[in-house]
Amino acid sequence: MAKVALYNMEGTKTGDMEVSDAIFAAEVNKSVLHQVVVNYLANQRQGTQSTKTRTEVRGGGIKPWRQKGTGRARQGSIRAPQWTGGGVALGPKPRSYRFSVNKKIKKIALKSALSAKYADYKIFVIDELAVDEIKTAKIVALLKGLDVNSKALIVTADADEKVYKSARNIKGVTPTHVGTLNTYDVLNNDAFIVSKDAIAKIEEVLA
Repeated sequence: MAKVALYNMEGTKTGDMEVSDAIFAAEVNKSVLHQVVVNYLANQRQGTQSTKTRTEVRGGGIKPWRQKGTGRARQGSIRAPQWTGGGVALGPKPRSYRFSVNKKIKKIALKSALSAKYADYKIFVIDELAVDEIKTAKIVALLKGLDVNSKALIVTADADEKVYKSARNIKGVTPTHVGTLNTYDVLNNDAFIVSKDAIAKIEEVLA
């Protein structure tokens, strides 16, 4: 069984904890990771960009000059794409960028992401990740005790409003819970700070 260090809320190591090899020490599948990250980012796109075609631009109803005899190129409307103030040819229109990835692939990707963090010694398991009140200083103290100075993902077993509100204002810190944990967030953050209960729940979900 793979082992990770166990810490308290002060960031002091209190022991070690065994974790599942199948989830935290699995082979990292880079191809699947890429596929799932691209899927996540594509699904975040709003797709609301829009340009006006020549039929949507105001004006241009009259032919600017007669067809022949002027020596100039023939024109039918001052709102054609080649005119300043004209419509846009082949411009973007609202569309959906969403596509789906099956659950099996998502599971493999999350296991790969967690295994990559384990291999880099970036997983910090907290014995009891909780705060008595909404206080940012407590999370700051935890990060300082763990010597985490970069982007960090803080994961609780269930939605914890006190932990969430205590951590959300800290630059580079992303609080979440197992129910919304995803591959992109694991990879996009350097440190993976997780409660002991959350580890058990992750192993249950990904088993």
